[in-house]
Amino acid sequence: MTTATVPTTVTGTSPTPRRGLRLTPAALIWPAMLYLILTTQVPFFMTIYYSFFRYNLVIPGDRPFIGLGNYINLLSDVQNLRILGNTIVLAGGTLLLTLILGGALAMLLNREFPGRALLRTLMISSFLVMPVVTAVVWKNMLMSPTSGFFAWVAQSFGQAPVDWLGQLPMLSVIMMITWEWTPFAMLILLTGLQSLPDDQLEAVRLDGATPWQEFQHIVLPHWMQAIQVVVLMETIALLQVYGEIYGSTSGGPGIATTNLPYFIYQKAFAEYNIGLASAAGVIAVVITNVLAVYLLKLISRTTSSRGM
Repeated sequence: MTTATVPTTVTGTSPTPRRGLRLTPAALIWPAMLYLILTTQVPFFMTIYYSFFRYNLVIPGDRPFIGLGNYINLLSDVQNLRILGNTIVLAGGTLLLTLILGGALAMLLNREFPGRALLRTLMISSFLVMPVVTAVVWKNMLMSPTSGFFAWVAQSFGQAPVDWLGQLPMLSVIMMITWEWTPFAMLILLTGLQSLPDDQLEAVRLDGATPWQEFQHIVLPHWMQAIQVVVLMETIALLQVYGEIYGSTSGGPGIATTNLPYFIYQKAFAEYNIGLASAAGVIAVVITNVLAVYLLKLISRTTSSRGM
């Protein structure tokens, strides 16, 4: 009977593992970066390129290089400067109203009362409505001088109905957009308010502080970072408002409610003036980025000064 002998191996060192392909974090990020570059930066650089030409789709073969001619045309025309003014008024007015209303609603919802959760859910709903739908609802159901809700209220008190979109067009558009964006401001400010420690409020109340002093010295300083977040996010969004204007006033009467995004739409898709529309688009991007960088630095400075 023979015994099988198992060959022995001398194991002085452990076997070397096979090294596979190791992906670094940068290699994992690059596909997403390439996608963003292709979908955002390439169109933007094409926009910059077209802004240096007198390019109209009606005459596609005639595309002379004019340098900064489109930019000079935009910034020297009084009507275009008024459109820039409309953009600032629309964004600034809406931002101010959303901060005031959102802050008031946040303070209301920070208190305990029956139905608070349901009310908070209902108040968020307007932020989920599409801009064009908002414009149609406000134009036909609320602001119509013949069949709107505001006209019915005015007639109930013996007053003449107001043609909101004809007599007060900019205010009407600001009201629409404020209705949309107030829930966003309310949520951010409510989050900031709920992070305020209760012992600070109890301490100032024991010291005999009035409600205004409590708000001025405790609530408002604690709110500053949340307010700056609202200002940053809403400023970027409000400078790009288009759907509400398209669905309600179409930029009118005249150019009373024409802002920079709607002006770009008119030049590109109504007049086919690609060169001028591209220059306006570049100006809109520059204004938005300058404001965003400034506000981000302001938030960073405030955060570092508070030691957060």
